[in-house]
Amino acid sequence: MNLILLGPPGAGKGTQAKKLEDKYGLKQLSTGDMLRAEVAAGTDLGKQAKAVMDAGGLVSDDIIIAMIENRIQQADCAKGVIFDGFPRTVAQAAALETMLAKKGHPLLAAIELQVDEAILVDRLNKRVADMQSRGEPVRSDDNEATLRKRLQEFRNKTAPIIPFYQGKSLLRSVDGMASIDVVEAAIDKILVGSGAGAAPSAPSAQHP
Repeated sequence: MNLILLGPPGAGKGTQAKKLEDKYGLKQLSTGDMLRAEVAAGTDLGKQAKAVMDAGGLVSDDIIIAMIENRIQQADCAKGVIFDGFPRTVAQAAALETMLAKKGHPLLAAIELQVDEAILVDRLNKRVADMQSRGEPVRSDDNEATLRKRLQEFRNKTAPIIPFYQGKSLLRSVDGMASIDVVEAAIDKILVGSGAGAAPSAPSAQHP
């Protein structure tokens, strides 16, 4: 099964992707990792991408989709993949849908982790204040201004793909502000209801 996790920075997509990997044998894909691997391997796609990047341009959607197409055919993607951070635009979403359909492995669902941005900012400020009070180093980009900029970028660029998947009847939403275990259980319920098969037999005592 192939899934997309949607949500702004701090929504917990990475945490839930790791749980899905462990539970269902899926593979979380990063377009950045794929790009670096293709360039390092010196593949034709890697050479094309490197030429574009060296010239200061942005790698085209066609190249990115071709890289994904190659990547999902590898053995560790046999049970399906999780897209986190891609697609970022409606054009990318449409191209990804076409490619996956051609391969006979369409998306099962696009799962949106809905969050309260004001609470995300408050949590960040509290975490940074706690770290500073303990004398721990704080990353230079771990601040309210940077988070707000990333949230704004998500609203402007990525949020428009939400109605795209809604129109395809693929969008499912969960409360991303709930605890990690509750969010995990909600995603499990979506997958079973979307035809992913029986729920995994892993211990579920942590789910209230």
